[in-house]
Amino acid sequence: MDLDLGGKNAIISGASRGIGRSIAESLAKEGVNIALCARDNAELKLAEEELACHGSTIWSRQCDVRKQDEVDLFVNQSVEKLGGIDIVVNNVGGSVGGLLEESSDEDWEETFNLNLFHAVRLTRSSLAYLRDSGGGTVVIVSSISGSKPSPRAQYGCAKAAENFLAGALALELSDAKIRVNAVAPGSIYFPGGGWERFKEKTPDQFKDFEKSEFPAGRLGRPEEVADVVTFLVSERASWINGAVIPVDGAQGRPSVF
Repeated sequence: MDLDLGGKNAIISGASRGIGRSIAESLAKEGVNIALCARDNAELKLAEEELACHGSTIWSRQCDVRKQDEVDLFVNQSVEKLGGIDIVVNNVGGSVGGLLEESSDEDWEETFNLNLFHAVRLTRSSLAYLRDSGGGTVVIVSSISGSKPSPRAQYGCAKAAENFLAGALALELSDAKIRVNAVAPGSIYFPGGGWERFKEKTPDQFKDFEKSEFPAGRLGRPEEVADVVTFLVSERASWINGAVIPVDGAQGRPSVF
């Protein structure tokens, strides 16, 4: 299937590794020009070098998406490098603090800052450029934790808010021909990720989790999420708007820790 994405311009947050890196790889293979941001500059530069082999323009900038001025600078410079913005992928996420009695207001605020508020900032900063392009598409990478409760409530609450944000912005921005959707991955395993560390630390508990919660007997892979995002930002998905699409292999509980 030809997704007709060649020559489009995309910005992706949290794109140096894991799901974000796989999304960048998938889009680059389709001929999309890409601007990447993350906090680790060394990993960003490595991703930039590796993605360049696909022939499109690849540019990266270190950015703390918790700060509006850094987000604005990343977006503005991305437009200078790429020539515009057609696609926005809000991929940064994470959780701060422990269980309810072990977490503070600041932990909850930081978790929302990393997830919901980062998506608000990056999308808002990109809006004028999306309008200049005649429309476009925004994808928020949330989580099945937004609909399937698990420990560390602050993370699930932030992801539920991201899902709501996608639906609300789909309505708000429809006149500008901007589609907004959320993709909700389940537990995704990749080198250096949290699930790899969990497996190394508690192999028996990981094995039980993998066996009991996954009909396929394994966790997901980043590229399985990336493929869905790539389809979603194409015109082949033109009638998908305001949706939350799970990519979880029918996973049960989102987490055990």
